[in-house]
Amino acid sequence: MFQCMETTADKSEDPSLLDLVSIRASLAEHYDLAPSVELAEQMRDIYDRMDRVVPEPDWAIYAPYVAAINKLKKEKNAVILAHNYMTPEIYHGVADFVGDSLQLAIKATEVEEDVIVQCGVHFMAETSKILNPSKTVLIPDMEAGCSLAESITAEGVEEMRAKYPGAPVVSYVNTTAEVKAASDICCTSSNALQIVNAMESDTVIMTPDQYLAQNVANESHKKVVFWEGSCIVHELYTAADLRAYREMHPDTKIIAHPECTPDVVAESDFTGSTSGIIDWVHSHKPKEAMLVTECSMASNIADELPEVEFAKPCNMCPYMKKITLEKILWSLHTMTEEVEVDADVAVKAKQAVEAMIDLSKKLGI
Repeated sequence: MFQCMETTADKSEDPSLLDLVSIRASLAEHYDLAPSVELAEQMRDIYDRMDRVVPEPDWAIYAPYVAAINKLKKEKNAVILAHNYMTPEIYHGVADFVGDSLQLAIKATEVEEDVIVQCGVHFMAETSKILNPSKTVLIPDMEAGCSLAESITAEGVEEMRAKYPGAPVVSYVNTTAEVKAASDICCTSSNALQIVNAMESDTVIMTPDQYLAQNVANESHKKVVFWEGSCIVHELYTAADLRAYREMHPDTKIIAHPECTPDVVAESDFTGSTSGIIDWVHSHKPKEAMLVTECSMASNIADELPEVEFAKPCNMCPYMKKITLEKILWSLHTMTEEVEVDADVAVKAKQAVEAMIDLSKKLGI
């Protein structure tokens, strides 16, 4: 019923895979990255956070990378900010702070280290750079993009403004710096409804996620008009799939992300952002839960909630999965894959991001 997403391009023609050969050879000159059962056992405290979802043989492979990255972070005065969709070995093994887009944006304003390694997608790294123009911001793979961010441009924002004169533009953080700069304020899935309701105009423009906008409109007293973008992960889930699963497993609690279609949201027991989903599962502790979002979410909280059995619908974000331990180590080792944002764009984009953060704090979100 549910399937993992995989790219179908000819991998033999992928230049990034050819680059990995030289990257691995270079890393091997500086680090002992051979699988090690002994090191894995020494790092048992880290493994205990993920042992429900990561087999011991895999941990023996990951442990040398985790050890090297954590040592290198101290040497480089670096911090790793990781999104909830990162794989468990990153989420539990090397991340200093984990969260959803809003939490990561807020944390980026509090970072004291000189270097930020953003384990997520490119717009998240841009946001960290916008909020920390003097710091070095790295993303382990520049090709870790986002279907939502790629669905709209600054010109698209101006097109919406022309259609709805005077309406404020609320842009999802899943957008480029240029789009943020063309917007009045940003939002995340955790604060979208409150941000929209706080706008003074009766009509509000939301970009670029059409389903988040529709789900907000269903709860808001505002007229919400939207750009027709969508997330390639969340749009794959269907209400028919959820109904079929519920028939077979009637006691399962279905928890959806608001980037899903409104009919999927209507079939769910709870809808919330990635942080909202985590909080709900922690507080309710259902016997069985299905998280209708990206694959890694359930894996990353499984060890914290041994009493909950997680169903595994698997729609995987191919962009998030471009970030690997190997690429994190390479980026930190070489200080490459640095994210830059045009200074003029950054100033305007920062206003939109800070407006979101300030309003969220004011509203107590």
